Amino acid sequence: MQKRAAQGNSCVSLLSHTPEPDKLVAAAARLCYSSSSASNLLEGMGVEEEKKLICQLRQSGHLSPFEHASFSFALGGISRTCSHQLVRHRIASFSQQSQRYVSMREAQYVMPLSIRDSEAARSVFEEHMSRSSVLYRELVEMGIPKEDARFVLPQAWETRMVVTMNARELLHFFELRLCRRAQWEIREVARKMLVLVREVAPLLFELAGPPCLLYGKCPEALPCGRPYAHGDIEALLSEE
Repeated sequence: MQKRAAQGNSCVSLLSHTPEPDKLVAAAARLCYSSSSASNLLEGMGVEEEKKLICQLRQSGHLSPFEHASFSFALGGISRTCSHQLVRHRIASFSQQSQRYVSMREAQYVMPLSIRDSEAARSVFEEHMSRSSVLYRELVEMGIPKEDARFVLPQAWETRMVVTMNARELLHFFELRLCRRAQWEIREVARKMLVLVREVAPLLFELAGPPCLLYGKCPEALPCGRPYAHGDIEALLSEE
């Protein structure tokens, strides 16, 4: 039976993205703010103009041009607990490994560090995972369809997903899920996603993260008490 520790084991890769996402969004901004025709939006546009236009969009709160750039990720080694949170982001597309058609005989699950680090908690957790796996196999061998046998599987069971979001929704996703009050597993996934998109769209994601980092204040009624310094994205990216 395979298990994963709480941190550093989710697998996140960037499958595909809009070509030259920074330039595309800047071109959309150029159309909004200048007399350029649709046919020559990209002509003569350099990096400095891209920066200027994207900065202008941010400062004005005019983020609809960000929606023209999209990013698709493959996620693995995450729990069903994590995937349930991900699919709550409605302006996105999701494809998830089906427990109706894929056999769950080979048990793979995610174990939180809080459980792993307690001998007593780890023992009862692993016993439950083992029993769930045995029960699943017994039901399938009885002729129960996999789509019904899966009802005994815990939320710790691993799943895989493909997720696509546009840049505007990604910024919103990072604002919510990189907050220190967010659940640890989805925070880990969000941080890895941010690292990847900054490599291909450094201007769009130059600054991304929770409200304390973006705006210097927290809107939560019960703040974490450990806010990021305003603008200090490197502190966020360096966390493990």
